[in-house]
Amino acid sequence: MTKNKAKLIIFTGPSGVGKGTMLADFFKRVDNKIVYSVSCTTRAPRDGEINGMHYFFISKEEFEQMIKEEQFLEHACYSGNYYGTNNKFVDEKISQGKSVLLEIELQGALQVMKKRPDAITIFIKPPTFEELENRLRGRHTETEAAIQKRLAAAKEELKNIDKFHYIIENDIVDKAVDKLIKIYNKETK
Repeated sequence: MTKNKAKLIIFTGPSGVGKGTMLADFFKRVDNKIVYSVSCTTRAPRDGEINGMHYFFISKEEFEQMIKEEQFLEHACYSGNYYGTNNKFVDEKISQGKSVLLEIELQGALQVMKKRPDAITIFIKPPTFEELENRLRGRHTETEAAIQKRLAAAKEELKNIDKFHYIIENDIVDKAVDKLIKIYNKETK
């Protein structure tokens, strides 16, 4: 009997670094032994985002009730909105032999790392801070104040890079995804 090598994988990095783009490609190229953990959030959906696929979009009141009931593996307030990962979802998938990838902000990643020291941690960094700013501006989804807030948060996030098992620079998406797949195979096969 082979040992279940299903793992909890924490995937984080500054807003605008390309995490979503990388993961879309990653999930097209890997086996079905890994699932994406859909987080809960109180932020409004962006164009094209689907409830239950990209996030579970819930009210602030619902989120706060879930905090009181300790339903989250982690939760954080980032840029004025709550984000959180449901404990039950993660534990069920791992017990079924599926690794779970959490794409979460740094605050949440640090919480999970304390609760689940067995988690594999991956930090995605931009090639340069200027490139990160260009990517955020290129989205055309936020106000100047929101962009400045995200850039300030990114500076703080980059100070925590040494706390992670793996660091991937997202300069060329295909190469960054290749590195992510190598890490996934090394840790779960």
